Amino acid sequence: MQRLVPLTLLASLLATAAHAAPRQETATVAGLSHPAEIRIDRWGIAHIYAADKRDAFFLQGYNVARDRLWQVDLWRKRGLGLLARDFGPDYVAQDRAARLFLYRGDMEKEWAAYGAGTRDNTEAFVAGINAFIDEITLGKHPLPQEFKVAGTLPDRWSAQDVVRIRSHGLTRNVPNEVGRARIACAAGIEAARLYKNIEPKWEPKLPAGLDPCDVPQEVLTDYDLATRGVRFVPDDGKLAMVEVPPEAVGSNNWTIAGSRTATGRPILANDPHREHSAPSLRYIVHLEAPGFSVIGAGEPALPGVSIGHNGTVAFGLTIFPADQEDLYVYETDDQGRYRYKDGWEPMTRVVEEIAVKGEAAPRKVELSFTRHGPVVHADGAKHRAFAVRSVWGQPGTSAYFGSMGYMTAKDWTGFKTALSDWGAPSENQVFADTKGDIGWVAAGKVPRRAGWDGLTPVPGDGRYEWDGFLTLDELPSLHNPASGWFASANQFNLPADYPYTERKVGFEWSNDARMKRIVEVLSADGKQTLAGSMALQTDPTDVTSRRMQTLLAQMKTDDAKLAAALDLVRGWDGRTDAASPGAALYEVWTTKHLGRTAIARAAPPAAAAIMGNGDIAAVMALLEAPDATLGADPAGARDAILRESLIAAYDEVAGKLGPDPKAWSWGALHQARFDHVLTPRLPTAEREAWSSGTAPMAGTSLSPLAATWRPNDYRVVAGASFRMVLDVGAWDNSRVINTPGQSGQPGDPHFRDLFPLWAKGQYVPLSYSRKAVEDVTETVLKLTPAPGS
Repeated sequence: MQRLVPLTLLASLLATAAHAAPRQETATVAGLSHPAEIRIDRWGIAHIYAADKRDAFFLQGYNVARDRLWQVDLWRKRGLGLLARDFGPDYVAQDRAARLFLYRGDMEKEWAAYGAGTRDNTEAFVAGINAFIDEITLGKHPLPQEFKVAGTLPDRWSAQDVVRIRSHGLTRNVPNEVGRARIACAAGIEAARLYKNIEPKWEPKLPAGLDPCDVPQEVLTDYDLATRGVRFVPDDGKLAMVEVPPEAVGSNNWTIAGSRTATGRPILANDPHREHSAPSLRYIVHLEAPGFSVIGAGEPALPGVSIGHNGTVAFGLTIFPADQEDLYVYETDDQGRYRYKDGWEPMTRVVEEIAVKGEAAPRKVELSFTRHGPVVHADGAKHRAFAVRSVWGQPGTSAYFGSMGYMTAKDWTGFKTALSDWGAPSENQVFADTKGDIGWVAAGKVPRRAGWDGLTPVPGDGRYEWDGFLTLDELPSLHNPASGWFASANQFNLPADYPYTERKVGFEWSNDARMKRIVEVLSADGKQTLAGSMALQTDPTDVTSRRMQTLLAQMKTDDAKLAAALDLVRGWDGRTDAASPGAALYEVWTTKHLGRTAIARAAPPAAAAIMGNGDIAAVMALLEAPDATLGADPAGARDAILRESLIAAYDEVAGKLGPDPKAWSWGALHQARFDHVLTPRLPTAEREAWSSGTAPMAGTSLSPLAATWRPNDYRVVAGASFRMVLDVGAWDNSRVINTPGQSGQPGDPHFRDLFPLWAKGQYVPLSYSRKAVEDVTETVLKLTPAPGS
């Protein structure tokens, strides 16, 4: 598989761009302070050249509004709880839930937590968004078609909108706490063994004073409403939650020292994995002003970039799965109070108004808060209430906003210092610079929990309080490791001597399969290259196949169907290529059938119903070392699980792809497609133009080429829509891809132009020097301040 645009095609594209004069456009912009220029390259990446930093951030916002106004407007409305005003009464509940998680603390402390200049930069950024919205209002630009389809208008922004929204950040383990409590109620805490894999070695215990049967599934309703995205559904045009499995959220990154590369320069690579949509979550931008230079990707509604480089330092991130939240359970009385220590405390109650489309008067809703956080569920009959305590409530924890500090760092010390106040989400931050240094910092607010582990809900009566947060120096980091490289893939990566019993960072990490494959490649002899890093980002190897092939190696059968299934899995090379028949069977087997079958044998029925497929890492570990959990004959039960689940998977794939396994292919099931959120509201004939198209896809959630699929139709729903590989110091050699395209507007040339390249594992240049940018410029926007600006 090719990882770059073929050299002949790339040469042709560059030559065409170099010899064809770019299109020239001019405009005056209210709010701009000095003349400026935006160069749009042939891949839709904006390169902004401004006279000062303020104008650079202003034009970042202005340009985001040009390309992604519908996306960022919906992000803001969802986060602030303003959906019902545009979409009707069905979304009052979601608006109320979103408002529960807004930052409600001191705004001066909030701005101060991000460092000098952050508020000014954010004000400039939103002023740019507002300037473009004002130009639409004045008729200088048409209203983007997404708003016409939705029947809505864009809102103007304030700077505090950007940082007050917390619910767009990645969440942690409150749903797992609830699941574990429900399992404990049904069958005891030990029955949760296969629910979620626990690392390092640890035995979860129910905290004193908690009755797990007090915790209902409904306790998650507001939490889910507040933290999930939205989309339209057919027929009635109502919004619905986007269903993406929690394990789909992750990333890969690595940084490699020059001593391990073919050029002698460091390489830094990053590919974050999130929900697939059109437009995608990430947006690439290049900002240039005197004393300020940065290029890379961030979330379009946030100023600056969080993944990229500044000309001296390169940076990238993956989730470091620290436990940043807890669910508190309270005893309440009939006066709206909750028990705390030796007395009763009143809840803080806030009444807010929610405007609703089609209703003359706004609806009033009541929000309740305890000393720990927002109340997400209450049961007056049982005298119980539940609140979520999260680091989100602390100043400086707007998701990813801390990148405003490190993106201007010039060396390791500056980079690490800038992360000392990083809040949320907790991240594995990787670093490389032009001097040859590399490093890793685990950063984020991690609560100190003395005497409890955060794996279940806890009583809110004062016995289970956070004792501040771990400092950056109490979290792991590395500078110029002896190995010559560092990588992370959300796996358990606390050092062997880390005092985890004292510093309970967290116990729920991602499956280590992606990391194991990354380690194999980066540890191999030979010098690493940019092409090698691109190949690794798109490597479809699922190393868990080796474990299961070992278990199946000695299995014998007279059953023809089982024999065919065994031959297919045992003869497979472990690569989930789109053309692979073995991948089709293995992935359907291990994702849909193996876990459910094992849990049905290993867990009491009431607990099994809650666990579903369980955690495949925990399931595989049990099958490799079967014990009394599986009954009087563990090995026999294990073999029965393997046989039963493998035959079920074989039947499913045969039902979809026909009786001949030689005709099967993973890509016939597993296909990628990015649809615009509004697609279901369009006439059927117009829907294709609002999507990326469809492509067979390799990969799975457990390969470096992350491609998580949903069980009902095998559709790829999450993975790396953005990938970046940086040649540190020779920046113009760097490569990137952002599918389906940079623009969020259907019909724009850059709406889905990158999807065909992405689907083939290809990349385009991330041009940085002025000459390189000029060579690939497609359009030049010459901007001047409007009179009076």
